[in-house]
Amino acid sequence: MKKVLAGIFYLLLALAGMAWAEGGPDDERGPVRRFATLPDGVRLPEGIAANPANGDIYVGTFDGAGNNKLLRYSRNGRLLATRDFGATPLLGLEFDPANQKVYITNVGDFAGAQSKIQRIAANFNAGTPVEDVAVIPAIGAPGPRTVPNPDGSQDTITFGSGARVPNALTFDRAGNLYISDSFQGAIFRIVNPNGCVPSCPVQTWLHDPLLATAGFPPFGANGLVFNADESALFVANTGDDRVLKITPSSGAITVFAESINGADGLVFDRQGRLWVCANQNDEVVALNANGRVVARLGSFDGIGRVTRSYSALNSQPSSAMIDIRYIQTSSAMLVPTLPYSTL
Repeated sequence: MKKVLAGIFYLLLALAGMAWAEGGPDDERGPVRRFATLPDGVRLPEGIAANPANGDIYVGTFDGAGNNKLLRYSRNGRLLATRDFGATPLLGLEFDPANQKVYITNVGDFAGAQSKIQRIAANFNAGTPVEDVAVIPAIGAPGPRTVPNPDGSQDTITFGSGARVPNALTFDRAGNLYISDSFQGAIFRIVNPNGCVPSCPVQTWLHDPLLATAGFPPFGANGLVFNADESALFVANTGDDRVLKITPSSGAITVFAESINGADGLVFDRQGRLWVCANQNDEVVALNANGRVVARLGSFDGIGRVTRSYSALNSQPSSAMIDIRYIQTSSAMLVPTLPYSTL
């Protein structure tokens, strides 16, 4: 990450009339302008969620220096509220419209505490209580992964990390909450969390070596999103540059797309394209039903004459959501205002 992060939100505008067919060009890119500025001293925004009823935007920070916040913005970029979380960094956020709560993955393992799921009222202010939902269980790393080579030999990757790093969250239609764990290589599930707060039982829904990584950045299972009929759950593996596909009925897990540099946040649009934040390539890409890249926004734009790098997305896009169509980066938040026919 950059040594100095401005903590600026950006608004990404698509070119007028832009649209992509499934087999169309994948190099369309939109200009970027400033949307809002984070408060002084607040940096490294990571998770993002939105309240579709009023347009409020929620942003959590992942700051190892111990100044972590949950921010609430209006849809026009005005800061409405700030809630302090101190030393414990926050990764994912998810809005629960049925109960008007924002769910939070709190990575306490990185700050000498417990990693847990928490939630807070959607209209929170600086003094609103934070509710514990569940403690993430320590299940350790998954078993080894065997990788075949073209010559018929194979390599074995052994995973050693046991830290609990809950990352992304998503609800299914029944109200069950799914949580990715980037270091333990797992997907956890909490059945009806609204009915079991503050000590919900956590099920290990899937624990698989494909959900872990030995790559860079060292985060395995990350962004989560169901397709429209919930016949598949898609999972980003950031360190492996992959998007995985899980069939919930069987638990089968396969590779859906590869070579997405730092695959992170995931979201579907109304055309059924899967948008993926590529946090090591300063861009977001859209995948068709076959996992092929059919559109992209942002990118690294080269080195300027004063040896300054330029990027349309500024720095490492990490999270995405579709209700207000924002994309979160490690130093910025973007709003890709694509034509409404595509969202």
